[in-house]
Amino acid sequence: MASIKSYIEESYQELVHKVTWPSWKELQEAAILVFIASLIIAGVVFLMDYVFGVRPGEDVVWKGLIGYLYELL
Repeated sequence: MASIKSYIEESYQELVHKVTWPSWKELQEAAILVFIASLIIAGVVFLMDYVFGVRPGEDVVWKGLIGYLYELL
């Protein structure tokens, strides 16, 4: 039981005194960067779905741009 108490005390001391926490401005910049990267990745996935089409079943109307090219050939 003493080892658990020692572990918790040492963990607290490390978190308070040894860990370098980001400033509020650094945290905001990182959050904006993650948001922009998420939007870019979502846009790429949307474009891939739009170009290749998502065909979960046979009755799907949208076959993607490539599906329509195949129908023209």
